[in-house]
Amino acid sequence: MRDVTDLIGRIFLATIFIFEATDSIVYFEKTKQVMTDYGLLWNQNLLLYGAIFLLVTGGLMVLFGYRSTLGVILLLLYWVPVTFIVHDFWNCPKEDLREQSILFMKNIAIIGGLLMLAGKGSGRYSIKRLLATTRVH
Repeated sequence: MRDVTDLIGRIFLATIFIFEATDSIVYFEKTKQVMTDYGLLWNQNLLLYGAIFLLVTGGLMVLFGYRSTLGVILLLLYWVPVTFIVHDFWNCPKEDLREQSILFMKNIAIIGGLLMLAGKGSGRYSIKRLLATTRVH
């Protein structure tokens, strides 16, 4: 049962990153406008393409359980700075404080889940395990 919950957890964890990458691709220009709103003006195309790369690559690595620790590192390279830049509840006006603090804490919990995955490994149902146990005749 633990192996199944590891797999389901990886699926749920990877979904948010793959969804964010898809959203950033579909709404590329809107995402650049949001970046401008947050003061990220330096080479927006490079930053956005880099973010999409980190989200897709890291998300798929976590999803499939192939080199999941590397996938976690890629995701954290994106998720940690974005959490502190976008959900800076300590700088928000009072009317946005509650919402931004909840979103900040949600992102912190996701970071915790990623760190647990990095420490524990991808589990039994993963591509890494499949490749390690498959014999070629």
